[in-house]
Amino acid sequence: MPAHAMQQTSLKQKLTDRFVSAEIQGLLARVPKPLGSFGYDPWGYNEDAIKLGVPPVRWLYEHYFRVVAHGLENIPAQGRVLIVPNHSGQLPMDGLLIGYSMLTNPHGPRAGRAMIERFFPTVPWLGNWLNAIGGVIGDPVNCGRMLEREEAVVVFPEGIRGSGKLYRDRYQLQRFGNGFMHLALQHNAPIVPVGVVGCEETMPSLFNISPLARLLGVPYVPIAPPLPLPARVILNFGEPMRFECPVQSEDEVLARVDMVKKAIGGLIRKGLKERKKVF
Repeated sequence: MPAHAMQQTSLKQKLTDRFVSAEIQGLLARVPKPLGSFGYDPWGYNEDAIKLGVPPVRWLYEHYFRVVAHGLENIPAQGRVLIVPNHSGQLPMDGLLIGYSMLTNPHGPRAGRAMIERFFPTVPWLGNWLNAIGGVIGDPVNCGRMLEREEAVVVFPEGIRGSGKLYRDRYQLQRFGNGFMHLALQHNAPIVPVGVVGCEETMPSLFNISPLARLLGVPYVPIAPPLPLPARVILNFGEPMRFECPVQSEDEVLARVDMVKKAIGGLIRKGLKERKKVF
């Protein structure tokens, strides 16, 4: 092994020994995740990166956003599944919190594979890190292959329409893409809808500087707090929804997409009723 690779391995081991508890080691050992001999899967997922990422995300989950998650028993402990939430908050904090709740699910931990926007891998370091903790470019080929490997894939059908919307549009579901439903039908994967409440308030955007966004080549540049605010977050996981093939037309696909959208809307309303304080 080259000297620089040995140094990286040694540093990673020291960080793991220092910050990763036996509890986390045991938790990750229960995750049904096939990895290669070097500890990676074909999309860059790496167990060591997950181990080092858990302690700071746990602090965010438990102490900063004080997340309450309901319905975790609805996530299958094994096998292919699409986790489909609403999207909000400018930064993908919702994906991070959903991923942590899945990883620590007492009914069966899963490694959530979140579909991310194509511009993220263009950001130095960030793209590699997102791949290492389970993020993958939101591409139907990637998603289909993961489902065939019995993965739990997190898809946000609103895309940047949801994450980049202004605060005045909070909790208003944006247009859903149809791709996730085609994948569910083609790969016979159940859909678990998720209603996320609280991430809208973590980074409220008052205005999008569209010309600057186009200049920088990013989806949006919001006028928003520089860091996420400590809003309380509630996650409601709904019961799995199953849709059978074949469908005869795209209208039938759209009808099934609307069923999922209505389910998510109901879970959002449930979360809003449960919430006693925003912060």
